[in-house]
Amino acid sequence: MAPGHKHEHSMPEGMEMSSMSHEQHGAETVMGARSSAHAPSSHQSHMVAELRKRFWVSLALTLPILILSPVIQQFLGLGDRLNFLGDSFLLFALSSVVFFYGGYPFLRGFLDELKTRAPGMMTLISLAISVAYFYSSAVTFGLAGSVFFWELATLIDVMLLGHWIEMRSVMGASRALEELARLMPALAHRLAPDGSQQDVPLESLAVGDRVLVKPGEKMPADGLVVSGQSSVDESMLTGESQPVTKEEGDKVIGGAINGESALTVEVQKTGAASYLSQMIALVKEAQASKSRTQDLANRAALWLVFLAIGGGLLTLILWLAVFRQGFNFALERMVTVMVIACPHALGLAVPLVVAVSTSLAAGQGLLIRSRSAFERARNIQAVIFDKTGTLTYGRFGVTDWLVLDGKWSEADIRRYAASLESFSEHPVARAIAATGEGNLPVSDFKAIPGKGTRGNINGKEVMAVSPAYAEKVDGARDPRIESLAGQGKTLVVILIDAKVAGAVALADMVRPESREAVARLKAMGVKCFMLTGDNRQVADQVAAEVGIDEYFAEVLPEQKAARVKEIQARGMVVAMTGDGVNDAASLAQADVGIAIGAGTDVAVASADIILVRSNPMDIVAIARLARATYGKIVQNLLWATGYNIVAIPLAAGVLYGSGVLLSPAVGALFMSVSTIIVALNSRSLKLTKEHQPAL
Repeated sequence: MAPGHKHEHSMPEGMEMSSMSHEQHGAETVMGARSSAHAPSSHQSHMVAELRKRFWVSLALTLPILILSPVIQQFLGLGDRLNFLGDSFLLFALSSVVFFYGGYPFLRGFLDELKTRAPGMMTLISLAISVAYFYSSAVTFGLAGSVFFWELATLIDVMLLGHWIEMRSVMGASRALEELARLMPALAHRLAPDGSQQDVPLESLAVGDRVLVKPGEKMPADGLVVSGQSSVDESMLTGESQPVTKEEGDKVIGGAINGESALTVEVQKTGAASYLSQMIALVKEAQASKSRTQDLANRAALWLVFLAIGGGLLTLILWLAVFRQGFNFALERMVTVMVIACPHALGLAVPLVVAVSTSLAAGQGLLIRSRSAFERARNIQAVIFDKTGTLTYGRFGVTDWLVLDGKWSEADIRRYAASLESFSEHPVARAIAATGEGNLPVSDFKAIPGKGTRGNINGKEVMAVSPAYAEKVDGARDPRIESLAGQGKTLVVILIDAKVAGAVALADMVRPESREAVARLKAMGVKCFMLTGDNRQVADQVAAEVGIDEYFAEVLPEQKAARVKEIQARGMVVAMTGDGVNDAASLAQADVGIAIGAGTDVAVASADIILVRSNPMDIVAIARLARATYGKIVQNLLWATGYNIVAIPLAAGVLYGSGVLLSPAVGALFMSVSTIIVALNSRSLKLTKEHQPAL
């Protein structure tokens, strides 16, 4: 299998878990994506509702079928006390409804598997229910033998239940386009030549239009700043952790959030040409690259198809040609073998374990949305961490205080800076303000767009500005400032009465659990990588602090999926973790996409697994739980199919000469015991201490 391809459980046509692509071209507009993205979720909900309806209708009809079945009556010792005129035809009618209505998804799936020449679970189920139905119908209308309508009904019930559970566990895995589109505002403030404003829908914008973006609003389109200066938060789009200063001549991206000042932007790209639409196309391309393959149960079903057909025909031939038995006896033995070869428990072996494991995981904040991806998590060989918001908090924190003028103490610098910055909404200012205790009164506060803040405190003019703004002031070129800047930290210089008094260093704060998570993954033989849009100095510092094996810095959003492919090309099973829009395509491309739950909705919608608590340690828990779950699946498959080793030869009559012949009723008992064991074994899966995420 090619690295990077995800493998999904194949479903019959009409029940297929639809990906977002739906033949939509990658160059559709964002507004077009807003409407089209609703279709897959609605389609998936309809499929689950349809399965649920078929299951309950079939289950309701199964009770009278069991009561009317002669084999069940004999097994319960009821004799002929429940018999009445026409009971066999009523049994036939009820069973016909279950066969054609309840069994339709499997019969349709059989035709699909037949077209692709890939027999699997659908073929096995269809073979068993068809043999049971048509043979029993023939018996009803005169052929000597026993009816298997009870077997037909219960088999369809169990298989419908298994597929219902399975599809519910993965429904809703493709809402990324809708969430991407939601990043855009609904309206834009378009400026007329006379300077007047008009609120218009985004699709009305054209290249060359000028729009006003007020503080706190989202950019309505990709464009060029023609007037104003402000800080713009692009972290959810580009992965850049700190707001970027934008002034006349700078480019802005649609969906980014404007900061403290209004900007006038000239629209340069709309619709399919926009950055966000290109991200949509990347997500669709990555999700469309997911291939499908048979899971463990389907592979087991493939062998059982051959076993059922081969064993059934061999039984018929031997009884007719070798042991010279009558045709009716030989046919009944063949039918018994073919029906028993499809164990009820096989339909529940995987879905039940997955339902239990996903439920247990959800209780610990680990939301599993893709069963196949969760199964692949046991084989993870490399984990790629997005830096901002995953290994780090995605917000600034103060790391260093510098005193650059002996006239002042660190406490003075801290108090003046925190008091001044408490009046600003800039992320850097908020981080500095958070360190203050007992703030001083500030008068004449003023924001200097893109540069910093100023105000009067205790009769002194205090300024908190960028190093570039402070360069003309003596003392601003202190080696300590340059050393911290070389580490990729953000610096704010504090000026008191136009003289350099001190400086504050800030950085995107690393989560304390990140280092432990990386260490545990490496102990499990998993290599750890980091992707970031930040510069190499920042990346190098975080990688060294956390213990990352290898990192990629200054990675553009559209390059992230390519980096995932690059690591997959090394032959590794790759998990990608991220929280931003810029991570959506790479999450979809990875073998296992893991979203930090505190991130954007689009990242969550693109992922296979969601970490609600945004704790990197949960990635370790996912890998360990995946291994435990896989172990239970293997055990269940052995229980679900293992009884065939005994049941099929007995059903074929190998001990007939010794007076031992497996009756359909005893065969039903075997299958019931197997199903019960599978159910109990599935429930025994627990989140042990080593699987549980750190609190």
